[in-house]
Order: sequence, then C-alpha cells, then structure tokens
Amino acid sequence: MIPLLAQAGTAVTELDTPDVDWTGILPELILFGGAILLLTVTSLIRTRLFPGAYAIYTCIVALAAIGSAVYLWNEVRDQDVDGFSTLGGAVGVDGFSIFLTVVIATSVVLAALLADGYLRRERLDGPDLYVLLMLSASGGILMASANDLIVMFLGLEVLSIAAYVMAAMHLRRAESQEAGMKYFVLGAFSSAFFLYGIALVYGATGSTNLVTINSFLVENALLENGLLLLGFAFLLVGFGFKVAAVPFHTWTPDVYQGSPSPVVAYMASGVKAAGFAGLLRVFFLTFGSYRVDWQPLVYALAVATLLVGAVLAVVQTDVKRMLAYSSINHAGFVLVGVQAASADGVAAALFYLAVYTFMVAGAFGVVTLVGRTGDALHSVDDYRGLAKVRPLLALSLTVFLLAQAGVPFTSGFFAKFYVLSAAVDARSYWLALVAMVSAVISAFVYLRIIVAAYMSPGDEGAAPIAIPVGAGVTLALSVGVTLVVGFLPWLVQEVAQDATPLLVTAGG
Repeated sequence: MIPLLAQAGTAVTELDTPDVDWTGILPELILFGGAILLLTVTSLIRTRLFPGAYAIYTCIVALAAIGSAVYLWNEVRDQDVDGFSTLGGAVGVDGFSIFLTVVIATSVVLAALLADGYLRRERLDGPDLYVLLMLSASGGILMASANDLIVMFLGLEVLSIAAYVMAAMHLRRAESQEAGMKYFVLGAFSSAFFLYGIALVYGATGSTNLVTINSFLVENALLENGLLLLGFAFLLVGFGFKVAAVPFHTWTPDVYQGSPSPVVAYMASGVKAAGFAGLLRVFFLTFGSYRVDWQPLVYALAVATLLVGAVLAVVQTDVKRMLAYSSINHAGFVLVGVQAASADGVAAALFYLAVYTFMVAGAFGVVTLVGRTGDALHSVDDYRGLAKVRPLLALSLTVFLLAQAGVPFTSGFFAKFYVLSAAVDARSYWLALVAMVSAVISAFVYLRIIVAAYMSPGDEGAAPIAIPVGAGVTLALSVGVTLVVGFLPWLVQEVAQDATPLLVTAGG
C-alpha cells in the first residue's frame, strides 16, 4: 500500500499496489540484468577484452541464475503450499518453473561455450550474441513461470525476437540472413495466432489470469464452448511453432541449416524447453478440466510430428537438416508425455527436456567443429573418416546419436521409456506404437552418420578440425551427463517427479 499525499483539508488516500517478492523472479532478473550490464559496459569501453571474456561472463551469469533457482527450490520445498506467486499473481514459482529454469539456463551455458570458439573462428567475436542469448533465456524462464496469458505472451516475444536476430548473426553467410528472415516472418504469424487465442479465451472466460480461468472452467459448465475450443486451437498453433510440431515445423530445417551452429544448439534445447513449458502450464494446468477436448488435438499433433520428423530425416543428406528433423521427432516424443495429461506424463516430459538439452547441444557441438571456417561443411560426406582424424570427437558424436536413438545405457533410452510408459498408462496404446516405430526409423538416420564417421575413408586434403577449450568443455559435460544418467536415471527422474506444476493464487 502506497500512501498518497493530498491537499490540506482532504483525507489521505492510499493506492493499492501488488506486493512484489523479488526473490521469485531472481533468475529472470539475473539473466536480464546481466545482458543489459554486458551491453552497457561494452558500449562504453573502447579496449577489446581478452579472448573468451564474453563467454566466461555469460556462463557466470547463467550459473548465478541456476544458483538462484536452487535457492528457490529449497524455499518452495520448505513451504507447505509447494509454491508462491509474485507480481500480483502474474508470476508463479513452483517446482515446475524452477526445474525448467535450470534447463534453460544450462542451455545458455552450453551454447555460450560453443559460441566462443565459433565466433572467433568466423571473425564475429563480440558481445552481441551473448547479450541476445541471455535476453532470450530470460523470456523463456518467464514463460515457464507465467500465471497470466499476457505475461506468457511477453515471455514468448522476448524469447523469440532475440532468437530471430541470433539466427541471422552470421553476416557473411546469405543462408544465415535467409534463416533469420524465415524464422521472423513465420514467427510473426504464430504470434498473431497466439494473441488471437488469448483474445478468444478471454472472451470465453472473462480473464487472462490462469488461476482465474481454471477456477471459472471448474465451477461453470459452458453450454456453448465453441469460442473456448477455438482459443485452444489458436494457442496450440502458437506453442506448436515454438516446439516445431507438425504442421508448424516448416521453418525448422531451413532455419537450422542456415543459422550459426551454436545458435541452433540453443534453439533446439532452450527455446524448445520454453515452448513446452508454456504448453504444459497452459493446457495441463489451466485447461485440465477440458482435457477431453484438447487431448485429441495433441494426439494428432504427436502422431504427425513423430512420423514426419522420422521419415523426412531419412531422405536428407545435410547433417544439420537431419538433426533438424530429428529435433521434430523428439518434439513428438515430448508431446506423447503432454498428451497423457497426467502427473507421470509431465514428469516424463520434464525428464526428456532435461536430458535432451545435453544430447542435442553435444551433437550440434560436433557439427560446429566439423563445419570448420565458414560453417558450411555439413554434408554426410564431410563426416567420412572422422574417427581416424578425431577419434574422441567421433566417439562423442556416436554417444549423442545413440542416445537420441534411445539405445540402452544412455539417457535417451530412459527419456523414451518414461514417455511411452505415461502413454500406456493413459491407454494411448496406438500413440505409443507410433512412437516406437518412429524411433526405429530415426535410428537408421543416426546410423548413417556413424557409419560415415567410422567405416568410410576420409578426405586426406580436408582442413584440420580444431577443438577450442569451450567446445571441449561442452562436449565433455554433455557426454558425461548422457552416460551417467543412462546408468543412474533416478538422479534426474526423482527431481522431475518432485517438480510439481501448480497454479498459485496471488499471495499464495
């Protein structure tokens, strides 16, 4: 409550303003503030910082965000309500949002380490990409904790606009400029659909607050719910674009192929995690009482995404396009967990997003290195003989590809197992069968690359592959997590099960 001074002889009034618990939005503040600080300092100083300074700074900021998330996790777990809200109920803090905060911030660390050597190799070194990376991540975290559709949209736009610019960062590659333009134009259409969806839901329920919408739908039986169902469809279009679900995937292969490879590593991990965070928060939590209406839509999206991602990857000859369609297929697996509309389904989706972050960042880390100067050597033929030239690099790529195929003793095996188990428990047997068939088809794609690396002679005149320190750290971390979680899945699964999504009322 803020007192307002009135003129003499009149009563003193007070302005009712919402209480703000700043600790609840500490990860967003750290990333956003870190980006602004880096931009301000580098614009004021004329001397060039030492090599790797921007990447080190970005990693420190992202690790600080992870530390604040751990603090919030302990605070939430100590409370009886398992969560609280801030900013007048517009932002909710629960295990779900904190878990995804860690996932998104981790993707920033991995992408920043990859970007360091890449930007210097391409003579693009500067603070721009790192500033955009932190800004985009702050938007993604805001999506994961949004308690209001308007806040969700703001987070979506902060996440997306920075990603559009990063896709077009390589000024000397026409493909990069084309990728940024395609991503921007199609993203603008998806944002328009998302806004229309918000308007329709508001028209049907009278609010944009997720808690209020949920209460209204639980307490009132809508005799004519066409407006609400159309709102569901439009919101799914917006989220489907971000997670690259079919038929909203058309941007993915071209954008992944043309964008700087470290940026693609972030797009395939952090951006995808943020999109699924919003999807789960809106549909599973807010529209849970209407799951019978939206589950068939997600079911159809999952089937199309699984099959299109797997089948079209087979006919590609560019490794980045292969991994782009593979990313679409993996989005289909996460949609299988979403479609289950159960606590186990949500936990399985969270587990998948967490371990996939390391698998895909590691895979695109190898792509970044093999692409060499110019970031253009991405044909399957460019991977021939990789095991002879760089055996550890080939071994790392093999681990990542086998994990994405779901081979036992890797994190990818348990990621697929958990979402399939959730689908079976929800009696979605045919969906689980389609998912398993798509996994078999995708395995052929991964084996093509592995065979080229180990069983084909390489080009003796090819330029050597340099491995910068940052990229080496990313690959080592990614391989370690992929293998350790493959043997000890409970390290992540127990946390994912505890990451309970909640809709917390203002002051709750």
